[in-house]
Amino acid sequence: MIVYWILLLPTAFIAYVCGSISTQALAGQFVFHSDLRKLGRGNVWLSNFRRIYGIKGFLLLSLVEILKALIPILLGGLLLSIRSHGDVGRAFAAFCVMLGRLYPVFNRFRGCHGTLALVVASFCIDPSAGFAVAVLAAGLSWFTRYLSLGALGGAVVLIATCVLVVDQQLVVILAALTGALVIFRHLKAIGRLTRRQEPRLSFREDLSYKFDERL
Repeated sequence: MIVYWILLLPTAFIAYVCGSISTQALAGQFVFHSDLRKLGRGNVWLSNFRRIYGIKGFLLLSLVEILKALIPILLGGLLLSIRSHGDVGRAFAAFCVMLGRLYPVFNRFRGCHGTLALVVASFCIDPSAGFAVAVLAAGLSWFTRYLSLGALGGAVVLIATCVLVVDQQLVVILAALTGALVIFRHLKAIGRLTRRQEPRLSFREDLSYKFDERL
């Protein structure tokens, strides 16, 4: 048992810290020498980065965001594979990455929707779940114009798909906890959705600000 704790503790730490890091803020400060909190909409999300530094910067930072979630999850799988539980390691690291994304320690535990990280985490847990999450989250966000609804739908389908197709019980439990974490983080957004007060995507004017992560 002690071996598992030795493997799980660094996995949790690395995954949570990676999830908490704002690559947008770091890039703004050290590459572009500016503070995103003082520019545009005054936040550090990808949308504000897109607004200030353009589509090229947005695409590059999106790639970095994907790698930031992918690397610690794969590392978790590699560490737990020492005990022949690589799938559990990936699922556990995925939960920790999402915890950092939704409750980042470096931003006073105020996170964002984390949809991109959720898609990456889902693919690492199970490719079928990842595909289902990506399609549903993108479809709901596009057709309803509610990003929060896309994240919620992705969380629900992650839980449902893993229950149906994953055989490892511990992986299913960790996937369910990951989905439940996303749903819990969006409780306020659910209230706004029911009152029709949730901000919607718009492609008619100033596209970028509509992508602000507001929970």
